[in-house]
Amino acid sequence: MAFPSDLEIAQQAKPHPISAIGARLGIDPDLLEPYGHFKAKLPLHLINEHRASLGKLILVTAISPTPAGEGKTTTSIGLNEGLNKLGKKSVVVLREPSLGPVFGMKGGAAGGGYAQVVPMEDINLHFTGDFAAIEKANNLLSALIDNNLQNRQHGLGLDPRTIKWKRVMDMNDRALRQIVIGLGGTGNGIPREDGFDITPASEVMAILCLARDIADLKERLGNIYVGQTFDRKPIYARDLKAEGAMALLLKDAIKPNLVQTLEGNPAILHGGPFANIAQGVNSVLATRMGLSLGDYVVTEAGFGADLGAEKFFDIKCRAAGLKPRAAVIVATIRALRFHGGAAKDEVNTADVAKVKAGLANLERHIQNVAKFGVKAVVAINHFPTDTEEEIALVQERCAALGTEAVLARGFAEGGKGMTDLAEAVLRVADSGESTFHPLYELEMSVEGKIETIAREIYRADRVVYGSDAQVALRRIKSLGLEGLPVCMAKTQYSFSDDPTLLGAPTGFKVTVKDIEIAAGAGFVIPILGKMMRMPGLPAVPAAEGMDIDAEGRISGLS
Repeated sequence: MAFPSDLEIAQQAKPHPISAIGARLGIDPDLLEPYGHFKAKLPLHLINEHRASLGKLILVTAISPTPAGEGKTTTSIGLNEGLNKLGKKSVVVLREPSLGPVFGMKGGAAGGGYAQVVPMEDINLHFTGDFAAIEKANNLLSALIDNNLQNRQHGLGLDPRTIKWKRVMDMNDRALRQIVIGLGGTGNGIPREDGFDITPASEVMAILCLARDIADLKERLGNIYVGQTFDRKPIYARDLKAEGAMALLLKDAIKPNLVQTLEGNPAILHGGPFANIAQGVNSVLATRMGLSLGDYVVTEAGFGADLGAEKFFDIKCRAAGLKPRAAVIVATIRALRFHGGAAKDEVNTADVAKVKAGLANLERHIQNVAKFGVKAVVAINHFPTDTEEEIALVQERCAALGTEAVLARGFAEGGKGMTDLAEAVLRVADSGESTFHPLYELEMSVEGKIETIAREIYRADRVVYGSDAQVALRRIKSLGLEGLPVCMAKTQYSFSDDPTLLGAPTGFKVTVKDIEIAAGAGFVIPILGKMMRMPGLPAVPAAEGMDIDAEGRISGLS
């Protein structure tokens, strides 16, 4: 019998009323803000700073991504199930899916197999409207910018050639990447070049996920850098008096969302910034909420540890005062084969030699996480094509590095297949071995921060700055923003800025093409290579296989 699809498993689930999930966390049902029967908003006053300081935070990250997939979300959810199986009060705190990838290649992003969060269809399709609110807030600022250009008598003298702000839409639509607006006559605005990013790439998304409260949200929104006047004075969103109305649109989106796992354990989903462009982690508010309500919080960072984990540690933890107690690095045998030289069509074929070669990628991620003072456990996300010899090789190599590697069977078995991993994680989280610290100090120059990450995390020999990056460095200095952390934007497929350099490359340089300013989010973004902010659909998008019948039953979502 074929293994059921993610959607089939989710549709067979019988979720508990959301009030029952809230009760497990000690939340009075009257305090929940229900969105139907199985999801609810959590009011911010449930965050308790003292309780949050006592909770133990566990980060799930991974080796460098491959076409075979590593399964961080599945592992995060499964680990939470395993911890609850062991009698721990654990909450998994994750990002929300973007509609672009859902209809593009993924088809769904709420875990997999028997390690999922539900209601799966709702989570993947609009959910509680957070992304729509972020999209509207972003585009309100765009409208205010163009309105200011149109009304020159009352305008700010903004030079349209310097405008950095783009509109967003939560869909993969390559035709909108670069456009011209304002055509059709004087009543339709000032013609200028513009474009669309996908909603998770919006700075508003990054801001929502770093804000500590409504006041902080408004201040950050006001700090968004828009462009310059003709006499080179900076213009921020606050100069357009935009922050109040933008925050108003986000009044509900700022509240984290409570759902549940297939086994009825609490899950909080909130925000979803991309990890190769933005910080790639869920919101500070959701993490603090989880730590206030549970004893353990399992959270996830996007893509490999060189991107998601580095940003989680250096940006989110620094901004929120978080101190993770353990990290889980997800690896699969087939991904290690790929990093060891296997072609895409060979990753499911056992090959000890290729796994041995691919282990260099895993080893580097283990070493990198340790540079932040965090002790790691390796989760070998199990697939039927794994052999005992390959698994033993990974475990022996990790043991030599002082790291325990545990087989994780959450996809096929749910929580009962994750108790071994949960026990290993508890040994680390409860031991006090982790003494978290960021990689760099904020007092360093922007170049110093970039070069520290490039040298210590990527293992680059040197950093080269293009002409646009050099101009940006001067602008950052003139704006007084040198004290911000850096949010590196590069390919997720390699430690380098070349996606074809797999494994653990050395002897390479990285080139910073440009540096974007995200003053509202509170970081600057060095661009390494060509970054895609508005993806396109594949030749055969997942959307083509999706449908809904007369009874409202969805198909093709996984």
